[in-house]
Amino acid sequence: MEHLVNSRVKDIEISGIRKFFNMVANSPNLISLTIGQPDFPTPEHVKEAGSRAIADNFTTYTHNAGFLELRKAACEFVQKKYGLTYDFEQEVIVTVGASQAIDIAFRTILEEGVEVILPGPVYPGYEPIIKMCGAKPVYVDTRENGFRLTAGLIEPFINENTRCIVLPYPSNPTGVTLSEQEILELVNLLKDKPIWILSDEIYSELVYAGTHQSIAKWLREKTIVINGLSKSHSMTGWRIGFLFAPAFLATHMLKVHQYSVSCTSSISQKAAFEALTTGFNDADYMRKQYQKRLDYVYKRLIEMGLEVEKPTGAFYMFPSIKKFGKTSFDFALDLVKQEGVAVVPGSAFSKYGEGYVRLSYAYSLETLEKGLDRLERYIKTISK
Repeated sequence: MEHLVNSRVKDIEISGIRKFFNMVANSPNLISLTIGQPDFPTPEHVKEAGSRAIADNFTTYTHNAGFLELRKAACEFVQKKYGLTYDFEQEVIVTVGASQAIDIAFRTILEEGVEVILPGPVYPGYEPIIKMCGAKPVYVDTRENGFRLTAGLIEPFINENTRCIVLPYPSNPTGVTLSEQEILELVNLLKDKPIWILSDEIYSELVYAGTHQSIAKWLREKTIVINGLSKSHSMTGWRIGFLFAPAFLATHMLKVHQYSVSCTSSISQKAAFEALTTGFNDADYMRKQYQKRLDYVYKRLIEMGLEVEKPTGAFYMFPSIKKFGKTSFDFALDLVKQEGVAVVPGSAFSKYGEGYVRLSYAYSLETLEKGLDRLERYIKTISK
């Protein structure tokens, strides 16, 4: 019966992040710096709102796009935070995390033979969906440009088959962001081209230099904005994402969404409403703590002699390990075996991530200190 499985599904693999994590998870005394899971609990007032939803029997289907008050709160949130204006009745869909938002966006705009431009290295969650839609991922090497997908790099790859460009900033795995000037150059390049922009802004509340800038502020009618509460409010398990798009496109996306999940969990939606209203600035405390961790981890890596782009957002670092003459997978696996600390091989983020490893600083300073002590010992060993 194997031959009756969809060939496109057979050809994709599970995320390299999860694959490596699962491989080493049972190693004794392991310190894992692999997963992008905030180490802060969901705020108490948000948890209480979820509990109240259950007690109040808010446990039935909602509108396919999410209950109206939540959609209004989501639109007010991005308007006040980032200057984006959307109609809460027609231009926002509450999704099962940002991952489902990406899925329904691609399934709405992609078809056989079209191309999607991505920065390399990049989060591995885009390519499989693109391929399942029959489209082709086209990677642009950003390694010599500070990992930023800018207009000058994109332009040579645009052709009549280009349907979408993915802008995942702040970036996973590198932590870099685009400056307003770089965004305006992209606006100038794309404003007259029939190309969608998928702007994945899930880390928008975790920006350490200035404030988050969205290309949707300038190219609203051709931009799909993906956001959610997993990173900003430490709500990964609640599975709340948001998809913002112009009304004519959101209408079609809602059709895909309703036949996929009907609606997002009603209980999670009530918690999300609390997060976006009472918890409007809940991310502030976490961001300050991540800033401290960023500075500490960056300093330690530089002192170890590693080359690394200093992040301006998210909670990842992507140091180069090229000088050690090992593949990123071998480096990461040997690090687990020798010192009991896990990082993600850069190859999990496309071939352009080879020669790097990703470590997450969404962990306590105590955990980071122990993990980096072990990494430093390992580097001294292989540098002899």
